[in-house]
Amino acid sequence: MATDTEKLTSLKSVVSGLNQISQNEKNGFINLVARYLSGEAQHVEWSKIQTPTDKVVVPYDRLAPAPTDPSETKTLLDKLVVLKLNGGLGTTMGCTGPKSVIEVRNGLTFLDLIVKQIESLNSKYGCNVPLLLMNSFNTHDDTLKIVEQYSNSSIQIHTFNQSQYPRLVAGDFSPFPCKGQTGKDGWYPPGHGDVFPSLKNSGKLDALLSEGKDYVFIANSDNLGAVVDLKILNHLIQNKNEYCMEVTPKTLADVKGGTLISYEGKVQLLEIAQVPDEHVNEFKSIEKFKIFNTNNLWVNLKAIKRLVEADALKMEIIPNPKEVEGVKVLQLETAAGAAIRFFDHAIGINVPRSRFLPVKATSDLLLVQSDLYTVVDGFVIRNEARKKPENPSIELGPEFKKVSSFLSRFKSIPSIIELDSLKVTGDVCFGAGITLKGKVTIAAKPGVKLEIPDGAVLENKEINGPEDL
Repeated sequence: MATDTEKLTSLKSVVSGLNQISQNEKNGFINLVARYLSGEAQHVEWSKIQTPTDKVVVPYDRLAPAPTDPSETKTLLDKLVVLKLNGGLGTTMGCTGPKSVIEVRNGLTFLDLIVKQIESLNSKYGCNVPLLLMNSFNTHDDTLKIVEQYSNSSIQIHTFNQSQYPRLVAGDFSPFPCKGQTGKDGWYPPGHGDVFPSLKNSGKLDALLSEGKDYVFIANSDNLGAVVDLKILNHLIQNKNEYCMEVTPKTLADVKGGTLISYEGKVQLLEIAQVPDEHVNEFKSIEKFKIFNTNNLWVNLKAIKRLVEADALKMEIIPNPKEVEGVKVLQLETAAGAAIRFFDHAIGINVPRSRFLPVKATSDLLLVQSDLYTVVDGFVIRNEARKKPENPSIELGPEFKKVSSFLSRFKSIPSIIELDSLKVTGDVCFGAGITLKGKVTIAAKPGVKLEIPDGAVLENKEINGPEDL
């Protein structure tokens, strides 16, 4: 077996010949592999973990109110840039192209809503908040075409690409593209931790600093709750916090999400992958670790420049093994949230759940397309008629997995304001004007199509066939 040093030396010489990527990408990749091989994985000593105080994870309702004077608000917003992580494809929802172009509601896509939100802020306060999209090589070409549709928009939209790294063949640690995998499958985008070096390498970071921008608000493009918040921005500027992670109270649906801890005097992200096996159940408990990371992050631009230039952002490496066309490959990734421990005066803010509304599956689409929400100026707002703080839990069977199949099975989206939970299995179709309340389970028998008629009201019902309607 080759030693790690030999692996790295041979990898360096092979990677230097990969002309598809830049020198910055080659260097970044080799550094990542070197860190991985040196085994500097952060093992957390469980006994040293402390629950963060309110100084470190600030309750949202303790933030000072945002300024009411429009000119002060304009001054605040003119320091801000909004960045959406736009590298993901819609494949898990059966869509081709970037996930951000899936229609969320009223024919508007994630990107349409984001653009509308920023347009309404800019026109309301006369400010100039630009939108940045970090694409991957998977989404870049499509996104450029889509962004052209907004050319009449009043907002500046910048796109840049995150790094493109070669997948590693697990057997001998050679780059997959050198093993005859010349297409896109030979490469991978190394996780959103890459946002910091990519901002710098693309030239966008220096351009924004020269325009007087101070903070970037980073969020996943599929989180409909990640809207600009003046109270948070104001707090960070007043308190000179270089980094802020929005966290929110865990529910049973979020037990795997990363959490913030105090560790050796620093605030840091603890992910389930870093937790020793004997403590995993404790990590998942809602009692000890009460909050999780929404991946809404606010970061000072000068601090990003300082840390990237010093090569100081050494986030935990997440090894992600995959199999591509029968070949076992390894991709090494990092997460943006893990960078929190490198910034000065970094904090968490414990925000309302409404700031975390991700659409990961068609069950989430059902929520946001229903009467539980309305859209105003691109902002997705929850209906006040819903009295319970949490959303209904929704489980749809594999027949609903693709967006196209999901849409074809609903004549119109049911009313779910009073729904607690819905579970649907089998070949089920919904008519128009249906109301669901309480706990509803609908299970079509194998090979039987079950149609819920127009106008049906189902309250605390279990339906296994037409006779139960």
